[in-house]
Amino acid sequence: MQKTLAIKVDEKVYEGLYSMVGRGQISQFIEELIRPHIFIQAAYRQMAHDEVRESEALEWSEALIGDVSNEPR
Repeated sequence: MQKTLAIKVDEKVYEGLYSMVGRGQISQFIEELIRPHIFIQAAYRQMAHDEVRESEALEWSEALIGDVSNEPR
């Protein structure tokens, strides 16, 4: 299902989009640019709510601090 979204952009931006991707293609072009960012953010949020995973990640990262402190300078 698609939804209509009205956005305002600078006239020069619109002209650039129009000349670059063509009439009727701007929505698809913008969606393809934005889609990965939306789903990546959702995945990060989901991972952050996984308490077991976050606990393991914290334990792992804190163990690395100890490794670095033992390295010769």
